[in-house]
Amino acid sequence: MNDLNDVITPTESNSVWAERTGNRQYLGHNARGAEVRVGMGPGEFSPGDLLKLALATCNALSADHRLAKALGEDFDANVIAASIKHEEEERYSDLDVQIVADFASLSPEQRQTLGERVDRAIERGCTVGHTLEHGAGLRLHLLDDPDA
Repeated sequence: MNDLNDVITPTESNSVWAERTGNRQYLGHNARGAEVRVGMGPGEFSPGDLLKLALATCNALSADHRLAKALGEDFDANVIAASIKHEEEERYSDLDVQIVADFASLSPEQRQTLGERVDRAIERGCTVGHTLEHGAGLRLHLLDDPDA
């Protein structure tokens, strides 16, 4: 499907949805029953927050098995995504992901090997990262729902 006029049919596996709950406030859903508050107020994720969180966790989930093998199944870690915003173009110009864990038990050689394996795992499995690196077609459709 390369025609930007085509509508992608939503299914459980390819879509999420959000219901308006107030002025610039939405409640996001997925088919697995998860919910997230989206907006600009307290207790809400902004769309930019969700983009960064998606990238950070995609990297971490893709690399988790490699990290667990090197650090042990019950390793503690945090993953952080930060951004630089290009204000004039209203977009992020750069995104940075950091996986923070206790690597002290690894020798410099082991840490280098782990870094290479983590990079390969992320390159193989992080759909969000691939999408950001290569871009995706974007389209908006306004659909009529007289019952809304």
